[in-house]
Amino acid sequence: MTQLEQQENQVIRELVLPEAPPPPVYVPQPEGPAYSAPAFVPEPAPDTADRAPADPAQADTRPQPGNQSGNQSGNQPRQAPTKITYALTLNRSPVVGNRLRLQGVYPETRLGFTRPQGWTVESAKAIIRYQHSPSLLADRSHLTVRVNDTSVGSVPLDRPDSQIGQATFNIPANLIQDSNELSMLAEQQTSDTCSNPTDPTLWTEILPDSKLVFEFIPKATTLNFSQYPYPFLDEFGLEPNQLAYLRPQSLSADWLTAVSRFQASAGRLSDRQILDTRLVTNVDQISATEGLVVIGTPADQPILSRLAMGYSVQNGQLLDGSRQPLPNDVGLLAVATTRNQENRDIPVLVATGNSAEGVLKAVQYLVQAPDRQLATGQAVTVSNVAQVPTPEPRSWSGYLPTQNEFQLRELTTLDGQPYSDITVHGTNAPIIEVGFRALPDDRLLQGSTMTLHYSHSPQLNSNNSAVEVMIDGVTIGSKRLTGNGQDNTFNVNLPPHLIQPDSTLGVHFILQPEQPGICGLTADQQLWGTLHADTRFNLNRENVVQVPNLELLKAGFPLASPQDLSTTAIVLPNNPTDTDVETLLSFSERMGRVSRSDSVKLTAYLANAVPTEVRDQQNLVAIGARERFPYPEVFEASSSGLSLATGFFRQWEQSQAQTLPDREGVIKAIPSPWSRDRVLLALTGQTDEGLREVQDLFNRDPLFSQLRGDTVLISRNQATPSPYDASGYNLEFLQQTQPRQIRNTTLLRRIVLFLQDNWWLLLLGMVLLALLLYSFSQLFMNRVA
Repeated sequence: MTQLEQQENQVIRELVLPEAPPPPVYVPQPEGPAYSAPAFVPEPAPDTADRAPADPAQADTRPQPGNQSGNQSGNQPRQAPTKITYALTLNRSPVVGNRLRLQGVYPETRLGFTRPQGWTVESAKAIIRYQHSPSLLADRSHLTVRVNDTSVGSVPLDRPDSQIGQATFNIPANLIQDSNELSMLAEQQTSDTCSNPTDPTLWTEILPDSKLVFEFIPKATTLNFSQYPYPFLDEFGLEPNQLAYLRPQSLSADWLTAVSRFQASAGRLSDRQILDTRLVTNVDQISATEGLVVIGTPADQPILSRLAMGYSVQNGQLLDGSRQPLPNDVGLLAVATTRNQENRDIPVLVATGNSAEGVLKAVQYLVQAPDRQLATGQAVTVSNVAQVPTPEPRSWSGYLPTQNEFQLRELTTLDGQPYSDITVHGTNAPIIEVGFRALPDDRLLQGSTMTLHYSHSPQLNSNNSAVEVMIDGVTIGSKRLTGNGQDNTFNVNLPPHLIQPDSTLGVHFILQPEQPGICGLTADQQLWGTLHADTRFNLNRENVVQVPNLELLKAGFPLASPQDLSTTAIVLPNNPTDTDVETLLSFSERMGRVSRSDSVKLTAYLANAVPTEVRDQQNLVAIGARERFPYPEVFEASSSGLSLATGFFRQWEQSQAQTLPDREGVIKAIPSPWSRDRVLLALTGQTDEGLREVQDLFNRDPLFSQLRGDTVLISRNQATPSPYDASGYNLEFLQQTQPRQIRNTTLLRRIVLFLQDNWWLLLLGMVLLALLLYSFSQLFMNRVA
């Protein structure tokens, strides 16, 4: 046998496959109150002004469970409900907020919405509530609604004295796709001859309680890994994705590592959607809107013996088609269905094996994008998992390139696509926004420039037309639009202090017609401005950062450097509680959301089994309430800043107090005691209630986006705060320790940076040098005399 054949035999391991069971079929079972968030209300009767909720007895059109067999696999789907009504209010979009204003003669606004994958849309309509300026001419002002560039109706803007109007637009069901765009265009005139586009009385406001109403039938889906992550995660869903992890009989470091990696991957796949997760101990606790995730060996998860996943279980071991146990280093992925205590179908995702090695291998296959794309069928046995190379620490997708000179086309959109030429039209042209996110450990210096390459239409009034460049809404440069408008350039200095890891570059074309007396939509749309993709940037920067700084954690730094999370380890108490594990899930999900890579290499340990090399070389995230915290020295009185002690004692410098009780959550970052370039992040509190507040901070964007300082105290001031509003919580930020500066530069640049940070030393040195020269000159003159 040749060496090549031996290598192939090591890679290719053929297992005897069992007979495939009937494919599991899952029918979503949305429930009225549980399925719709408070912001979504049932559609009122057409003649009802107030949007009162519909009668629950009328809203619940789901059929009652019939006499079904007790098949745990759920291969016999129930009859689908007739029709379900769902209302999506426009204020769910951050673009709308309290109002959506249309300003100008021909303004337009666009909103995106999605169609869940489990829907078969039967009908849809847009109910638009609006208010407009009383100065508008009723016979010349209209509001038009489009869906995916298809007009679905118009309404005249003829309400007297700015009274609120309401219009219903029927949307053909065949127009609704997975991703959709709702456009609202207005023609607003205040003059019979020519309206001034800068007239402030040209306005119409779309009220935030406007909504889209859908009637749909839940769609039966055959579970298959080729559709993963659906139905467990729906990228087009309008409600939060919901996962429930089945808690094994005992919690080990291997299980915690597998769960943290899967949760980080789920956070990435959920992207900008909310993901609700929790631990359960049995299937009866699962609701109809959740997906069940079972991770562990058959010995740890007895439910595996009752699931129809093709591979049978005997004596706590998985058997292949020849009734032989699967090798310990082989993992198994499977999808199935089960039923909860309400006899509802629940989709089940299984990652198992006959050993912890096999379980982790199955999870790793699912979290690695190149491998996950190859998965198909109801069950996948994983014999080998490719080792995805760890990316460079400063190779971050969606951020500025590491080279100092680059073009706009080298930046990427939110969808991961490179920027191309962008053109806007009209006197109310929208601002072109480009993500201009500096790497968290970048320090920009004076001398950074941008060479804007742009073009514009020739029919412009050069006295009133200009192009502006902004960083986060702050104008940093502008230039009048003159000449024929072709291939113009404009050099702009980039202020170093404005460019942050969450910055946005804006280019605003202010377009005014050459002859203001010419009116009409055609004349307005002849005005255009184009930002070209070869716009150049030349940055002057250094790789310098100060830690600890929780503001950097908003971008994941330093825990997500590199982006596969391979330098971060989570440490839990020796006997973790469910609250500890749920905190691990919240943290892992957030780290998945703020990072992008083809793999996840996060690890988890119990406090008494952290390897010395991990403690000394990695960033550590310690989780646990005060009495069981893995590293209690973080909150001892001898440490700097806030100290927590038993008996609900708190100490700050020389002040000491005892609270009754202390339900606040605490997040504290300190330099790692075992490594100069690493940090120790503590997620803790005096009680489990405090840990739940920490979970909320990582789960909710309005809270997480406020992080700063090195210590955060979190508490709630409402019993059930809204996930979209931070006002239900109290956050206190503290700066307790002196930040440590980490530099990755040459010795000469370190000296220059040191003098920039300590400029007073340069002045002191100049004074001392002058005194020294004066002393020498006096000695010389005395000797000559």
